[in-house]
Amino acid sequence: MIIVGESIHIISAAVNNAVKEKDKKTIQAIALAQANAGANYIDVNLGPAKKDPEIIAEWLVNTIQEVIDLPLSIDTMNPIAMEAGLKACKKRPLLNSASGKASSKQLMLPLAKKYNTDVVISVITDGGCPPDVDSRTESILETVAYANEIGIPNEDIWVDPIVLPVSADQKQVGQAIEFIGILGDLLPGVKSIVGLSNVSNGTPAHLRGILNRTYLVMLHRNGLYSAIADALDPELVKINNNELPNIVNLIYRVMDGEPVNTASLSKEEHDYIKTAGVLLSQTLYSHAWLES
Repeated sequence: MIIVGESIHIISAAVNNAVKEKDKKTIQAIALAQANAGANYIDVNLGPAKKDPEIIAEWLVNTIQEVIDLPLSIDTMNPIAMEAGLKACKKRPLLNSASGKASSKQLMLPLAKKYNTDVVISVITDGGCPPDVDSRTESILETVAYANEIGIPNEDIWVDPIVLPVSADQKQVGQAIEFIGILGDLLPGVKSIVGLSNVSNGTPAHLRGILNRTYLVMLHRNGLYSAIADALDPELVKINNNELPNIVNLIYRVMDGEPVNTASLSKEEHDYIKTAGVLLSQTLYSHAWLES
């Protein structure tokens, strides 16, 4: 599965300060660490980029490209910053992200066509995030049809169903898995992508990793192509590289509703089983789900 390293995010204090101080070393160290860990793309999350959007986008992209040879994912809702970032990319980038919002259709999707990029299109509309699989399907079919009309083929489109935190909306966590599973039949040729760490937003820091890893396994089983994820989590990288087959098989068994004899399992294996149950809404979410 394609991993888009998430760590260069303007919301991070270290990244924000480095951008303000034009501190190349900090940005380059983060980029190199993700590349060395096995990331396939590096996400460059500029946020709203309200101040000096062109200067900041160009500086960040060029700073990263000085030390790594990976393609970049330019992540901002500001079309001025987006275009500056795309212009500076040496390799074919990923425009992250467009959506079904009218402003995105008018400003972001044309940039994907102009610069011949791959493009993330989320199911979000002017009405917000659709509440169920059917409405997500309706949204993405309409937006992809629009993208096709302006010359963007399915093969260049990565669809994002929008993952919500399990602590806020447990039901929709499972709906994203279902949506990924039907996407290939809905829109042949498109790829799928999620912001993986969204699922663990709002949970205690020491619990975020196991939620992210377990969810990655579940989504991948249903055909997920790519995840914007923490490439610096060694266990997540091992799972993605098929180096922890026992953990993966346990999660699959929970997904299939198979009984699991837990008598001989390690605590780690127990924890993955419990986490899979929470993500499937078999167990009500609480911060103490691993303690039960």
